[in-house]
Amino acid sequence: MAILVAYDGSEPAQKAAKHAFERYPDEELVLLRVVEAADGSTGAGIELAKEYLAERRENASQTLVEEIDDLATEEVDYRTEIAVGNPAREIAAFAEENDVEHIIIGNHGRAGVSRVLLGSVAENVVRRAPVPVTVVR
Repeated sequence: MAILVAYDGSEPAQKAAKHAFERYPDEELVLLRVVEAADGSTGAGIELAKEYLAERRENASQTLVEEIDDLATEEVDYRTEIAVGNPAREIAAFAEENDVEHIIIGNHGRAGVSRVLLGSVAENVVRRAPVPVTVVR
């Protein structure tokens, strides 16, 4: 079983990662970065979009390892994964498909109109997740 940390490089995600490192140092930690795929790719643009996403995925993978090494204050074992798609869907799907027992995610703390317009990945993960979710603020 593993603990999944949703990680996008933001300050709330860094807090979530630190929480996971401190609270679960002896567990299998998986840090998942989701590269958002733009909607509306059609026809000839699909191949271009695939190349673009492959490049973004590679860049995200390199950046993720560098950022996490800076956050880990102790010798903590973790692995990183990259997914492409809608963040909330990909986080929930990864948890379901990979024997994850718990998800930890940061929250930007948006409220009111900005939350309605921008949505809340954390809220959608809580609704979709097949396992318990801890939201770190």
